[in-house]
Amino acid sequence: MKCTVNYAIGCLIGASLITTPVQATEGGGSNYPMGAEDLLVGALPPPGLYPLIYAEHYEADDFKGNDGKSLPINFNLKADVLAPRLLYVTDKTLFGGQLVFAGLLPLVDLDVSVMGMNDSESGIGDLDLTAALAFHHSPQFHTAIGVDVIAPTGEYDSSRLANIGRNYWTVQGIYAASHIDPAGFNWGVKVMYDYNFENDDTNYRSGQELHADYSLGYGVSPNWVVGVGGYAYKQITGDEVNGTDIGNKGQAFAIGPAIKYDNGKGFFLSVKYQKEMAVENRPQGDAFWIKTVVKF
Repeated sequence: MKCTVNYAIGCLIGASLITTPVQATEGGGSNYPMGAEDLLVGALPPPGLYPLIYAEHYEADDFKGNDGKSLPINFNLKADVLAPRLLYVTDKTLFGGQLVFAGLLPLVDLDVSVMGMNDSESGIGDLDLTAALAFHHSPQFHTAIGVDVIAPTGEYDSSRLANIGRNYWTVQGIYAASHIDPAGFNWGVKVMYDYNFENDDTNYRSGQELHADYSLGYGVSPNWVVGVGGYAYKQITGDEVNGTDIGNKGQAFAIGPAIKYDNGKGFFLSVKYQKEMAVENRPQGDAFWIKTVVKF
């Protein structure tokens, strides 16, 4: 399935377990919410404590197989996520970069239907902790490197369709970069590599994943940027069950319009829509995102 929410460093949501042998990663989902980040992903703010809010509505009624064609199953997934994230930018430096910490704990409302069976669950999802270094190369160009650790704190039951936790640990390496020009072209990219550990309840280990969130926009005024954004995803290694590689690698691409408002004083709001395509071994659907941050 498609997950939901993480900052800048990152974001996350829970996942649903689809009972079909044709899927990539357990349940066809990931511990990272693809497409969550946008133009300011590599540009960390000045030292301070920043509360961020991610909100996503995601719907999918199509599950793609290994050949990219729809599977002959009656499938529907709806997820609403509200994910507060606390970002702490320190005044300390390490290797020339600002030291940054963050934590995110999503609130998830998930509903899943498969072949006439329905299940739903609401509650707290998996905890995401971040440590990163932020580099300011010029007023326009910024980068960050870091690592996310996603802990299995969300509710999980292997006999259920709807799970708001994935029940395994993930360590995610991150590189992010942003170019900012209020009167010209803006872009942001966040590249991630996920190393997934085994789900002890199912002896299932999801394969390693390479993915990137991207955004491209143009400053139409000092405060507004309009453009497009989305994500690209490719599973690098096959899934394993009881230590045996079963293949089933997934892929996906998403794109859609985006708009961002920034008051220049520490507050910004971004709104975007993304449509998934070129999907294999995963659900294919649409996502609507809102992200905002204010400085204490």
